[in-house]
Amino acid sequence: MNDRDKLIAASLPFLAEIQNMTAGTAVEQWLNAKYGPGSALYEELAALVKAGVEAGWAASTEIQGRRYRRSRICEPTPETLGFSITAVYMDSTGNTQGNPEQSFRGDYHAHPYGEFNMVIPLNEGAALAGPNGWCYGGWTAPSPGSHHYPEAKGGAVIALFYLPAGRISYDIAPPA
Repeated sequence: MNDRDKLIAASLPFLAEIQNMTAGTAVEQWLNAKYGPGSALYEELAALVKAGVEAGWAASTEIQGRRYRRSRICEPTPETLGFSITAVYMDSTGNTQGNPEQSFRGDYHAHPYGEFNMVIPLNEGAALAGPNGWCYGGWTAPSPGSHHYPEAKGGAVIALFYLPAGRISYDIAPPA
C-alpha cells in the first residue's frame, strides 16, 4: 500500500465518526480536543500528507506558483462516506500581497456543506486562518455556507481537508 492509500485508509474511521456532524465552532473544539496535535490520528495523517507533498502526489497543482498548490487526493466515494480529501500547501514566506501580518491569501471560496480542515504547520509560528482565528496546528471547521480566503502567515502550512459531498465553490465573489 502506498502513502496515498495509507492516508485514505487512515481517514476512513475518522470519516465514519464525523459523517453525521455539522462543521462549526463546537465541532472544531471537539476535533482539537480529541484529534489535535500529538494525537495518534493527527500525527499519522500529518506524516502521510507531508510525505505526499514531498513526493508530489499531494498539493501538486500550482495555483499561484510553488507557494500555493492544491490537489484532490480522492473524490467522494461510498468508501469515504461521500467525503472528498484534498491537500493544500500555502507558504507566506516573502509574500508581497500587502496583507496584514504579511499573510498570503489564496482563492476566495465557499463551503456549501462545511469543511473539516486539519492544519499542519511546516515552520515554527506558521498558521492558517480559521473561522475562530489563527490555527497554529490542529483543526478548523468552517460551517456550511461559510466563505473566505484561505490565508497563511508565518511560513508554510499544509491543510488536509475533508469536504462533505466534495462540495467547494469558487464561483462566489469576495465582499467589496
